[in-house]
Amino acid sequence: MPDAGYPTFEVRREAPPPPGRVISHIRPDIGQYVGSPSIAILPDGTLVTSHDLFGPGTSEYRSATTLVFRSEDRGETWRQVAHIEPAFWSNLFVHDNGDGRGAALYLLGPTHHHGLLVIRRSDDGGHTWTEPRDTATGLLTPHGQYHTAPMPMLVHRGRIWRAIEDATAGTHWGRRYNPVLMSAPLGADLLRRDNWSFSEMYRQSPDWLGGRFGGWLEGNAVALPDGRIADILRVDYAPGGKAALVTLGDDGQSLEFSPETDFIDLPGGPTKFTLRRDPRSPESAPVYWTLANAVPPRHARDKANHAAIRNTLALLRSTDLRSWELRHVPLWHPDSRRHAFQYVDWLFDGDDLVVASRTAWDDRHGGAPNEHDANSLTFHRIRDFRTRTMTDSPVDPFAGT
Repeated sequence: MPDAGYPTFEVRREAPPPPGRVISHIRPDIGQYVGSPSIAILPDGTLVTSHDLFGPGTSEYRSATTLVFRSEDRGETWRQVAHIEPAFWSNLFVHDNGDGRGAALYLLGPTHHHGLLVIRRSDDGGHTWTEPRDTATGLLTPHGQYHTAPMPMLVHRGRIWRAIEDATAGTHWGRRYNPVLMSAPLGADLLRRDNWSFSEMYRQSPDWLGGRFGGWLEGNAVALPDGRIADILRVDYAPGGKAALVTLGDDGQSLEFSPETDFIDLPGGPTKFTLRRDPRSPESAPVYWTLANAVPPRHARDKANHAAIRNTLALLRSTDLRSWELRHVPLWHPDSRRHAFQYVDWLFDGDDLVVASRTAWDDRHGGAPNEHDANSLTFHRIRDFRTRTMTDSPVDPFAGT
């Protein structure tokens, strides 16, 4: 009991910061959460990241907001340079279309939750952006509904490719999404709708995976070892560990998928992952990398659906995109209910990977309410990633299992 006559004070302890560098922090108690991390490297080495805002305290279903940040010191410090609206589920990328203005920074994604696809261009490194007013200035889909996340751009065979999902097949999450590949010639003005081509859509079936298939989404455009274009998607499947490999047909329009052979084993497959080919690997013998929310056996019973277990970020390697080797665990937290390193976007930076993470962590306002509703955008650098092993992971949550 306190002494009579003396005031009492509530002492609120500062929570330890999350790993890495905090780029952005949003108080979770205002109903706004950090989503859709993306990262780009400008030609001068400047790093640019972005994230959107989702949750009941936002306008994500009408006109969503994306924030843009820059670092001129290799990710040590960050400052916000732009506030973009409407923009949601969008990815940053750098591209030079040969128009004489040099490489520009682009932002591509829907206007809002299941909105129209738009693209913006910045010629000053992310400070100012074009406005997508019509099909000549960045409006890529005048009608429809679309879903995506900050997914990679693929440059292959004279075109730039991107995977998206059509979201018009009903209203049920997961089941309404079906893959589409879009592309444009490398020398084209990417703001013009008439420079983009869209593949046909491939419709899913609820009967797949023994009737436990819940949907596919957030696909990666990637070149297969044989040179064909594919879309590798996250698969909603409660036991986890599955992704889907959809291939573009020889006609450049149709998509091909066999439920008997094209569901692949991928630790972390039920959550969003980005995969890319190692630029130091030859086209004749490609190596692919991804960072995914693999689930260690010790966490396998934390939740019934492994898509909600996001406290482990694992580095995986493949030479064929069908079999994946667990190489390293750069980030892990023992609690999977209110901590997560999720939806990470990443790029090669020489011998390193630079990573932007949607991170759920503790803070002085009570912390993230759950693993999904993240309160921070964090930056991480995985040094010498090609030589990393499980034994030099900060913690190996797979050990002894």
